[in-house]
Amino acid sequence: MKPAARTVRSITRAGLIGLMLLCAVSALLAAIALVAGLTWLTANLVSLQWQWLDITVNWLVGAVLGIGGWFMLPVLVVLISGAFQEITIHRVERVEYPDRMRTGEPHFWPDVVHDIRFTFKAVLLNLLILPFYLVGIGFLLSVLLNSYLLGREFFESAAGYHLGKPKAREIGRRHKMLIYGSGLVITVLTLLPGVNLFVPIIAVVWMVHVYHGLPESGEIAVR
Repeated sequence: MKPAARTVRSITRAGLIGLMLLCAVSALLAAIALVAGLTWLTANLVSLQWQWLDITVNWLVGAVLGIGGWFMLPVLVVLISGAFQEITIHRVERVEYPDRMRTGEPHFWPDVVHDIRFTFKAVLLNLLILPFYLVGIGFLLSVLLNSYLLGREFFESAAGYHLGKPKAREIGRRHKMLIYGSGLVITVLTLLPGVNLFVPIIAVVWMVHVYHGLPESGEIAVR
């Protein structure tokens, strides 16, 4: 069975619907808080002489932040998923791969420092390609870049759950095209309205199946 079909099946079998809704609400609130906070700062720090111009600038800033946030959403997915990834992996493996489960209970947000560091790096890289939107290739570059970033990051999370990040990274180098293709699917899903709110869970489940489909998944867990 393909990873896509397995992912859909696992979401229901592993009882992830409630977790997906919680994740969606968290993502929505985070996006609203970010845009509202930055808009409020602009409104209070920038004061123009004419009220109509002041209001227009504030609305434009809000619109730009909203559009920019939309295209930055792929990289924010990793940060949002951090709080849910281990319990998601645990639930999926309990019903799909019971003989390969890691011993020990899942942790809440086990590697928040890594997730924050990755998010800042990914946001910086996405900011660097913003000028290319002016020449019509920014969107394509964004998809290519985020496919690589998300594919690698989510695979290393799924494989690293068992083997640790260094070993997961080594395995990832042997299966670059498979992982990049999975990252492309995840990136495209982040750009679909409504669907993107559930991507953090979908991406984790997808990569669990990708990892367990590799011969290296039979290696003994390190933790």
